[in-house]
Amino acid sequence: MNFSELFKQTNQLCRLSPDGKYLATCVQYRLVVRDVNTLQILHLYTCLDQVLHMEWSSDSLFILCAMYKRGLVQVWSLEQPDWHCKIDEGSIGLVSSRWSPDGRHVLNTTEFHLRVTVWSLCNKSVSYIKYPKACQKGMDFSADGRYMALAERRECKDYISVFVCDDWHLLRHFETETQDLAGVEWSPNGCVLAVWDTCLEYKVLLYSLDGRLLSTYSAYEWSLGIKTIAWSPSSQFLAISSYDEKVRILNHITWKKIAEFEHPANISSTKAVVYREVEKCPVVVSEDLSSSQITVSSSLFNTQSKYEICQLPVQVAVLKPDPDRANPKVGVSLLAFSANSRYLATKNGCFQVLSLLWHCSGDSLILLGKEQLCLCYMETEEQK
Repeated sequence: MNFSELFKQTNQLCRLSPDGKYLATCVQYRLVVRDVNTLQILHLYTCLDQVLHMEWSSDSLFILCAMYKRGLVQVWSLEQPDWHCKIDEGSIGLVSSRWSPDGRHVLNTTEFHLRVTVWSLCNKSVSYIKYPKACQKGMDFSADGRYMALAERRECKDYISVFVCDDWHLLRHFETETQDLAGVEWSPNGCVLAVWDTCLEYKVLLYSLDGRLLSTYSAYEWSLGIKTIAWSPSSQFLAISSYDEKVRILNHITWKKIAEFEHPANISSTKAVVYREVEKCPVVVSEDLSSSQITVSSSLFNTQSKYEICQLPVQVAVLKPDPDRANPKVGVSLLAFSANSRYLATKNGCFQVLSLLWHCSGDSLILLGKEQLCLCYMETEEQK
């Protein structure tokens, strides 16, 4: 594994385009687009203020740059560098901005979550959606991009509204049996909505698109509950991570638990394989025959790394969170299924892994950071 030279960026704003051809980085108020193969600069854009959020459109033709402090969003085009779009939310403010699945609509959430504004890049139309809820994941799109599920809070009650993304009209609206809804997520096949409650209660609810409650699952009571959930690409499994450092897997037929995975600090199982990353910096020796001097130097940009298999048992270093600080890093916070739904990667505890990403083959795991990972083999009789 080889590394390129270092490139400047701010606020960790470095994104690959969905088609894998371009790399976009933000440095203060400048947006830099590079070619992935040569790393040469293709486009350089200047925004009106420091960029706090950046996102590619689904077709890799546009880049969205949000400047929350000024309530501004700027959209840049790769095909037409001279074309640009500016969206100003005015005095109502801006707290989040994202693309719709078609890459032609921008969804802005205003301050205090008063409304969601949908801006069209095609016909310049504007749609407003009221009562969005401020929660962990209050908005999600179906895999085919046809529908959007939005969590709402009205009169101290939680609701789910389903909108059609073509013209943003309301399709379904129903109340959820939650105390304080924390998130909503579509199944990949678009048939089920998974809703989870506040972290103070372990509760997952499964709804059909017409608002019928299919099932409810709760693993325990009177303790911190769910951190996040993840659907398998086949929609056969629902992984639920919690503050008790465990991951539970539900099946899509009975919605009962079929597996439970822990995260032990001491790995001694004969079925486990532990890899350790080893970095090395090659030494370059140059000899000047005229002056009879030998210079030894090493370059940071030539750093290489490889992974070695560790002998079991392996003791994983664990950092205990500070209980006196708010939002302690406890429990399993990241979940990622492989493309074939056979493996599940998780991140547990206060480790600084920023993202987990499976290769399209389903056999290689890409992670940002050098931290503890748990790799779970997921194969059932139904898949065989």
